[in-house]
Amino acid sequence: MLDLIGWSSLPAGLLPKWLWVVGVTSFLNTFQAFATLSATRRIYANKPHEVTGLSGRTFGVWTLVSAIVRLHGAYNLHLAPMYHITLCTFGIAWLHFMSEFFVFRTAKITGPFLAPCVVATSSLIWMVSQYSFYVKQ
Repeated sequence: MLDLIGWSSLPAGLLPKWLWVVGVTSFLNTFQAFATLSATRRIYANKPHEVTGLSGRTFGVWTLVSAIVRLHGAYNLHLAPMYHITLCTFGIAWLHFMSEFFVFRTAKITGPFLAPCVVATSSLIWMVSQYSFYVKQ
């Protein structure tokens, strides 16, 4: 089953597989962002009334763009620009969630908020630490 979707074409190591799983998950979350606001409102639990249809769809578009970049990154980590852009998707996500928590106070520490924070943080650390393994200079 996984061969049908290119799993065997991924480069060696766990990082490409992780990026693939995160990319597919992000892709699926795109549909959720367009279909309902309930999940997005759980992330921004301090001020759920600020999550509108427009902001939910914008979140969905960002999630789709991130999914596409991460999926391409999973297959092309040897290319420095692709590695950098993939890394940036996690940096932008991390900055967004941290600013929503610390600056705008729209988020509070709950499972729906922690999940993307953990993914962004762990992915950032992992990608920075593995750069020289995947990108040969």
